Amino acid sequence: MTPRAGTMRLACMFSSILLFGAAGLLLFISLQDPTELALQQVPGIKFNIRPQEPHSDLPSGSSQDGDFKAPTERVTRDLPSRAPRGLNLQVSQQPQAHLNVGARLRPQQRRRRLLIKKMPAAAAIPANISAGTFVRPAPRALDGRWVSLHQSQQERKRVMREACAKYRASSSRRAVTPRHVSRIFVEDRHRVLYCEVPKAGCSNWKRVLMVLAGLASSTTDIQHNTVHYGSALKRLDTFDRQGILHRLSTYTKMLFVREPFERLVSAFRDKFEHPNSYYHPVFGKAILARYRANASREALRTGAGVRFPEFIQYLLDVHRPVGMDIHWDHVSRLCSPCLVDYDFVGKFESMEDDANFFLSLIRAPRNLTFPRFKDRHSQEARTTAQIAHQYFAQLSTLQRQRTYDFYYMDYLMFNYSKPFADLY
Repeated sequence: MTPRAGTMRLACMFSSILLFGAAGLLLFISLQDPTELALQQVPGIKFNIRPQEPHSDLPSGSSQDGDFKAPTERVTRDLPSRAPRGLNLQVSQQPQAHLNVGARLRPQQRRRRLLIKKMPAAAAIPANISAGTFVRPAPRALDGRWVSLHQSQQERKRVMREACAKYRASSSRRAVTPRHVSRIFVEDRHRVLYCEVPKAGCSNWKRVLMVLAGLASSTTDIQHNTVHYGSALKRLDTFDRQGILHRLSTYTKMLFVREPFERLVSAFRDKFEHPNSYYHPVFGKAILARYRANASREALRTGAGVRFPEFIQYLLDVHRPVGMDIHWDHVSRLCSPCLVDYDFVGKFESMEDDANFFLSLIRAPRNLTFPRFKDRHSQEARTTAQIAHQYFAQLSTLQRQRTYDFYYMDYLMFNYSKPFADLY
């Protein structure tokens, strides 16, 4: 073989190697999933609701220092494994900055990615919406009442959202801050967020949350002071920004409300008609000094003996001598229902049915039911509509109207009827 022929043979072999290499590269690129190469701006989410078993995992990076820091990673990370209670999510994966986006997947993973990519895109949902509707009951809810309770929930949420859309149009554009979630308690095992509304069964609901969290074996074992002054239950505002947004978007959020006039009278009876080492000196003394002519020295010293009309004068005074209190503040301010999209809205008037229905939906232990005992002043009758009317009969028509106006958004959002015929 001549040197010239050997050189030509080597050149042909080198060209063949280059051609095979180029063909292999083109084939490799054609097999790659484009979703691995480009970040998605909005994750597509399809969901339906079904009860699931309790989870115990917590989001990584969560803290309890209360600082509302900028997130270091998206809250939507690992959504399929951290779905809210009752949610079955299918999520198109969103690569994270700290993941190896260009890493090759196994053939099974690549096929799954392609299947998800080909699904119809679902509309993005706000970060605080974790549930659209409950569509399947837990086993112990399979009876004739489940349908009506489910329909009741749908109607309550519809009324609430319509009221928000009409009167709180700007709320949906506001960012959630720790102040908005300061009354929300967290139960991580069953992924529940409960907004506390005082005088609407909140003491017993905290007992239920403590049992769900494994902090007590029975609701009857938990004393009043442990419920309200202990630190067993965490508040949502004690978490950092990522922890707050993660729970708002993946946990089941619920609140229980009560007819506003009945709730107000219940608070007055509890705080002013019984000895109280806080409300008498802090609120009672200020109310008596401002609204009772010729108040006795003893009354001004102790703050005891406030009458209901004097309490209403304080409530309606734009220049109150002492601030508002959670026991008679609006539910719309305590729980921000126009900003936080609650999945379940219960009512004190139908507490037993609503509470046990909710417990069945989150698959609570079968032996756990909502307690019916009266937390304080157990020998005294509960405040009913009839008792509330007796207290409001002490007021003038104008005072009743102004009090109704004060609570108008609560009446509207939670679909309560006017308590007196002469109200407009």
